[in-house]
Amino acid sequence: MTQITLSKEQNESFEVVYERHVNMLFRVSLAYVKNRATAEDIVADAFLKLLKANINFKNKEHEKAWLLRTTINLCKNHLKHWWSKRADIDDYKSLESLESFKDDDVLKTVMELPERYKAVTYLYYYEGYTSAEIAEMLEKPRSTILNHLSEARKLLRGVLENEG
Repeated sequence: MTQITLSKEQNESFEVVYERHVNMLFRVSLAYVKNRATAEDIVADAFLKLLKANINFKNKEHEKAWLLRTTINLCKNHLKHWWSKRADIDDYKSLESLESFKDDDVLKTVMELPERYKAVTYLYYYEGYTSAEIAEMLEKPRSTILNHLSEARKLLRGVLENEG
């Protein structure tokens, strides 16, 4: 195991970055893997990659985008693993991990969207990214992102109108 030694200033800087992004990264991870423990592990791995990479970011947005991209990639890698494919996650709505969204019905509904809509919708509405930024992060054409946002809005409108 590699040990990472930080100076006091580096440690304080890392703590600031951690506090600034940990909740957002957890929500994105949870949206992908639908399991609280796995999402926490993925977030920890993302921050470990940050420590090992020792990157000097241009600004806070660059930092946020790097962490998001890293977290999403870690989630996708996890979901590609043979064990994830064997796990029964069809009925994820009953998992305790979604309890963290219970105070925000709209966010909970967003997290229940199909995979192709979930991350795009969350990044656009909750994190404030533009469609072009999301396209770059997810490495997809901007037209695909716009299409997914449009389809997600239709789904959300239908679900939320039926609840109301």
